[in-house]
Amino acid sequence: METLEIIGLVAATLTTSSFVPQVYKTWKHKSTRDISLTMYLVFIVGTVLWLYYGIQHDSLAIILANAITGLLVLFVIILKLKYP
Repeated sequence: METLEIIGLVAATLTTSSFVPQVYKTWKHKSTRDISLTMYLVFIVGTVLWLYYGIQHDSLAIILANAITGLLVLFVIILKLKYP
């Protein structure tokens, strides 16, 4: 594996894992009052586009980061709709 791809995987791990505390807190407290639905909707569109880009460029780091981030963001959106 190339050094650049390893750097990408480390970056992907760090940025993707940054969503985990928000997802956990939102799920645990069943409260989404302070979360912007618009921001998360725009973010998920960007994430899907990045995922498509990663697939087209066959970049494991981009694919993994955006697939996992997309799932985490989708979970927050679902919680936002369930617990406004």
